[in-house]
Formats: sequence, structure tokens, C-alpha cells
Amino acid sequence: MPDFNTIESVLENLQAGKMVVLVDERALDVDGSERVGEGEIMMVAERATPEAINFLTRHAGGPLYVTAEKERLESLGLNTMLPGKEGPRGSTIMVTVNAASVVGTGVSARDRALTVARIADPDSGAADFVQPGHVTPLRAQPGGVLRRAGHTEASVDLARMAHCQPVALITAILNEDGEVATTPYLLEFAARHGFEIATIRDLIAHRRRTEKLIRLEATADMPTRYGDFTVCAYRNLVDDNPYIALIMGDVTDGEPTLVRMHSCCITGDALGSSLCDCGEQLERSFEAIAAEGRGVIVYIQHHEGRGIGLIHKLKAYQLQQSQGLDTIEANHALGLPADIRDYGVGAQVLFDLGLRQLRLLTNNPHKRVGLEGYGLKVVEQVPIAASPNPHNLRYLQTKRDRMGHSTLLPDSGDDDLARSA
Repeated sequence: MPDFNTIESVLENLQAGKMVVLVDERALDVDGSERVGEGEIMMVAERATPEAINFLTRHAGGPLYVTAEKERLESLGLNTMLPGKEGPRGSTIMVTVNAASVVGTGVSARDRALTVARIADPDSGAADFVQPGHVTPLRAQPGGVLRRAGHTEASVDLARMAHCQPVALITAILNEDGEVATTPYLLEFAARHGFEIATIRDLIAHRRRTEKLIRLEATADMPTRYGDFTVCAYRNLVDDNPYIALIMGDVTDGEPTLVRMHSCCITGDALGSSLCDCGEQLERSFEAIAAEGRGVIVYIQHHEGRGIGLIHKLKAYQLQQSQGLDTIEANHALGLPADIRDYGVGAQVLFDLGLRQLRLLTNNPHKRVGLEGYGLKVVEQVPIAASPNPHNLRYLQTKRDRMGHSTLLPDSGDDDLARSA
């Protein structure tokens, strides 16, 4: 069975007017298993023909949608189906339309192709449409897949990246029983029809790798108890989240640099909690960088609780204490993944600061994977020793045994600490 194609290959096909298959795939469900993704055929809307419409309705099986940005739809006078209401999975469904120039009812492949072409035509205006009709537009979220990882946003992103009008045509692929097709079926379907097939997750990674998503907002000197740092405040241009970089010494000389990518932990970093080792890791990172006189700490505020947020993290604490769950089990009990952090934007901060080679201060092997591929090379993973206490022992054991962290947890002390807990 063939694997997924690259985003570059998909873009070449879209530029040539071909259809491709997009799969919401390569993501983990709350139980840690790989989620079976929904697949949709897409093509750029300006290339839609009656033959294409006919193929989509006969071979895909799902409803036909035209996807576009808010500004484009507003310029055409197209309104949401139910103002203030979202459709399935947060989609924004618009009132159905026909092109005003349609002679028939609007339901034929020829009529719908004409309507789709009018929506994609930059010279069209509100007077070129009547509502309701037989073509359903969907409104993409600003920021595309970096804001909402849906087929609507992915199709608009790809149309733009293919240097076409950011308007696309999509329809879901159903199997012979009329159910949403599974990934093996989608791969076979794409091969049978000669379509490229790609995942939305790979599109997200491509955009994070190839587009600059940050802006430097402020720079200042910041003396600390560990020494003198320069602090740089960056803003994520997609979701407005801040990234704070603390720099000591010259990190632009191309030499490997000691780096800590630190996820915010209010309870551990600021409140002195003994339930985790986050505050201790931050302190030891400051000390290691100060000892060398050179390094960077990137502090990521919205990574609280491995990305689930402060309130959910405290709810997870409650489940751990009342039901004896570990951190992973508690997250799953809340319907949340074990870890939803992403380090792509943080990697852009490091690159913008002039770093190219990293000596990464972390016990988490996934951080290394999350940073490489953004023009950065991790030449060394520098582990941070833990000082276990009766309150965080199980937390550290879970990170070591279930998440692959190199916590440097002393095995000989596990039993003694567990008995004192």
C-alpha cells in the first residue's frame, strides 16, 4: 500500500488542475491510538468543470462544498446558515447559492460548475448570486490549518499555496456502504484514480516549516539571580500567543548553544508545587546556562499542563489524587491527549535569534524531534537530573516508563520514596 505524498507534490498537481485527496490523519486519539482520518477530494475551484462536478458526486459520495475565506464570502454577500451557530467540528456553513446566470434549477453538474466558478472569480460580486441555491459554501477560519486543522482550512491553504484563488472544491469520500472511508480505503481510492494523497498534519508541519509565524515585539535587559539576560518578547502571528526568550551571551556565532524550551507551569515554576519537577528543571537550566555564560531559555506560556491549560491540569490533579490515576490516565479521563504541545513556533524563535546548532536541555525525546527540521540541528540532548520527593515520584516514574523521558531518576530510591508517600 503506498504511503502519503508530500505537500510539494500535491501543490504541483493542484497547479495542473488535478484533484487530490486530503486526510485528517497521523494524529493520536485520547487513548494514544492513531485516529482514522476522514478523507476528502479537493481541487482548486477556478478549475472546476461539469466533468469534475460529475466525478465528485458519483465517486466520492459526500456532499459538495466550496471553501473560501471570510473576506471573500462577505464580498459576495454570502451569509452564514445560522448566525452565531457552528456546524459539525466547528465548521461555518453558509447559505446555499446559485450563480444568477444559471438558466436551469442549479442542480445539474453544468449549473453547479458555473456557480463554483463564479465564487472563485475575483471579479464576481453580490449581484452575481441568488440565495438559496444548490452550492454550499464553507467559511475557513483566519490562519488556516494553523488555527483550525479542518479540511475547509486545508483546502483554502493549498489553493493559495498553489498560486490560485484561495477558493476550493471539496467532498468527503464514502465507502461502498456509505460510511466514512477508512485510511486504507482512502489510500487505495487515491491509487485507483491516480490522485496524490496527503495529510492535514503534514500540511501543518509544512506551513510551520516554511512560513514565518512570529514577530519580535520587544527587547530589554533583564538582570536575574542567575545573571544578566536579554529578554525578547515574540508574538505568534496566528494565535497571538507570546513566546519569551531569555538570552545570555553571544548565541549568533554558529557554535552549539545550550537551549531550554520550557513549557509554562504556574504551579511548579511560580507556586512551589512539589507535584512535578518543572520548577526544578527551570532552575537547573538557568544554572547550567549561567555556568557556561551562554545559552537561551524559551518560555512558552500556553504550554501549561502539556498544552491542556491550567484549569484542566488542576482537574487532572484532582483525578490523580481521588482515583489513583497517573498523569496520562487522568488526561484521558478528561477526554484529553497526554501531550498536545508543539515546538514548531518555538523553533522559529530560536532560528530568528540566530541559533542553528542546539545542545538541548531536556529529558523529553519528543522535543528533539519537534525542533529538528526547522533549520536547526540538535547536536546533543543534555538531560536534567531529578530530585524526587514523595509527592512527585509517580509523576516522574510515569514520564520515564510511559513517555520515554530520561529523568535520571535513581532506581534505588524508588521504593523508599514510595513507602514514605
